[in-house]
Amino acid sequence: MKVLPYRAEMERAFLNGDAAYDGIFFTGVKTTGIFCRPSCSAKKPLPENVEFFATARQALFGGYRPCKRCRPMDRNGQAPEWVEQLVARVDAAPTERVTDADLREMGVDPARARRYFLKHHGMTFNAFCRSRRLGDALKQIRQGADLDDVALDHGYESNSGFREAFAKLFGRAPGRSRTTDCIVISWIESPLGPLLAGANAKGICLLEFTDRRMLEAQLKTVERRFGCAIVPGRHELLDRLKDELTRYFAGSVKKFTVPLIFPGTPFQQRVWEALLRIPYAETCSYEDIARAVGSPDAVRAVGRANGMNRIAIVIPCHRVVNKSGQLGGYGGGLWRKQFLLNLERKGSGKPLVDAIRPGEIARPATRQTAFAFGGVKSSIT
Repeated sequence: MKVLPYRAEMERAFLNGDAAYDGIFFTGVKTTGIFCRPSCSAKKPLPENVEFFATARQALFGGYRPCKRCRPMDRNGQAPEWVEQLVARVDAAPTERVTDADLREMGVDPARARRYFLKHHGMTFNAFCRSRRLGDALKQIRQGADLDDVALDHGYESNSGFREAFAKLFGRAPGRSRTTDCIVISWIESPLGPLLAGANAKGICLLEFTDRRMLEAQLKTVERRFGCAIVPGRHELLDRLKDELTRYFAGSVKKFTVPLIFPGTPFQQRVWEALLRIPYAETCSYEDIARAVGSPDAVRAVGRANGMNRIAIVIPCHRVVNKSGQLGGYGGGLWRKQFLLNLERKGSGKPLVDAIRPGEIARPATRQTAFAFGGVKSSIT
């Protein structure tokens, strides 16, 4: 669960229009029914008329509508400038340590950095830097580098300290890790907000919205399923995924080609494989999926498996709707589901999904579509 800063700190940030807190929390103004970013330039209300939310989704469910001036829903995946500077510094020199004193010298409060990285990366900034450093060390070890040189190059004054930190993260000593794999994670920007992506040597295994409540649980599931550590860093498959996502949101990619790996129970895997067969810009129901996987009575189980999908967008669980035609649920929020469906429909000449208002579930525009799905002829209204 996301932990908000102290109210006094949020009030100060909101009243001062501090953009560094954008994405950390949202403010709902009781007298207008509008919610904003902390940096919104509109006239500030009295503190007693302000309510704070951890996510835009919570503000919507609280009955607030987004501000037309600061457009809190139109996040464009953009991190605050100070976060981009921190990530750029770590990327430029992943073997160097970044201390609290270094952060203060950059004008960044260490506590703020801790909260932000905990929310968006599932780990504190210190843990992010340490994992990044050790992930780079693992890469060098797998390339045959001398262990003593790797320890010194990554800021460890003693081999014993390096071995202890390495073994704590990867579960084995550096000398036994020439063939050790790990999950590399990275942050990908998108029009729907930041996404946390993960990959190993075989494929993409994680793609989640960073404000999803299940993110921490999904990271633990990935760690357990693959039996290896999760470290931040760069990976060629993540670069490829980022490129395909950019072109998908631009409307030029209708089918992803990046390899995927998604271990789960046999039933979950059948459901996820069925999701991959739903055509671009089409929808089907949970009942359709249940029939396609050979379990027509397991509609609820299909819904649960759909919700446990760890690779959003690429495994298109957003294309599954209720039999009645309503959008149903979506872990990333119904506003994102609506956006994705409309993105795909725009270039296909299909009617768009109706707008979602707080507290409501939108219905897709009425139209009969039919397609062959897993050997089953499906008709969705």
